[in-house]
Amino acid sequence: MGLLKSNTLRVHEKNGVVYYTFPSFDALPFIRHGFSTRLGGVSKGIYESMNLSFSRGDAREAVMENFNKFCGAIGVDPSDVVISAQKHNTAIYNATEHDRGRGLTRRLGYTDIDGLVTDKPGVALCTQYADCVPLFFADPVKRVVATSHAGWKGTAARIAALTVERMCSDYGCRREDIIAGIAPSIGPCCFEVDFPVYEVFSSMEECGQSCIEDKGNGKYHIDLWEINRRALLNAGIPAENITVTDLCTRCHPDVFWSHRAEGNNRGSLAALIGMTRPD
Repeated sequence: MGLLKSNTLRVHEKNGVVYYTFPSFDALPFIRHGFSTRLGGVSKGIYESMNLSFSRGDAREAVMENFNKFCGAIGVDPSDVVISAQKHNTAIYNATEHDRGRGLTRRLGYTDIDGLVTDKPGVALCTQYADCVPLFFADPVKRVVATSHAGWKGTAARIAALTVERMCSDYGCRREDIIAGIAPSIGPCCFEVDFPVYEVFSSMEECGQSCIEDKGNGKYHIDLWEINRRALLNAGIPAENITVTDLCTRCHPDVFWSHRAEGNNRGSLAALIGMTRPD
């Protein structure tokens, strides 16, 4: 199978592991980042082959080997990884070197974390997905990185803007210095909701009718990518600093895990970002 190309992201293959990066992040030599696919791992059955979640029912040793392979492909030490504990809320955790290994080589120790941020080199932040919107952040001046999980609830609660606020308040970042990326996730072509969820989004300043398509019979398609992009703009991130995916996970279940396509019989994708240690 040929690699699925994107007009806004770069696709890579290393030792069979296929993943995506943002060109603006690639331009920063101290950043290591990537968004996984379901390709290049060792898991079997319904999890074949690159499943990066320990909570789906997959064999733990297979998930560990998948993390080893994915981390190796993007240049991160698996022992440096800190994994989130997503509950579709907006809690953001400031990770330090003392958190290395959480969720991978040792217990998580927290239960409600949808965003991770750090200014510590050698700490790799990991959030997990199967249609929800992955958000990547980096400040090349203050050297701060973050990743946040924006499901529809997180998007509606503006976790994108809250992550920017945390970077500015806790690490002294300037909004104009921050770059952001919206990674592969369910697109406006496929994110269908009923009237109660439509009402939530229709009341948002960031939404507007251009982000909603009425499909009839009480069903609506919502553009989570654009709503998150506008939330970033409203948080002060310059438009030219934001990269938006053009790949829908639901449209490409052969490449990405998709809850809408496969239900609970699936694995999970991962967003990973960290900074290299000084030489």
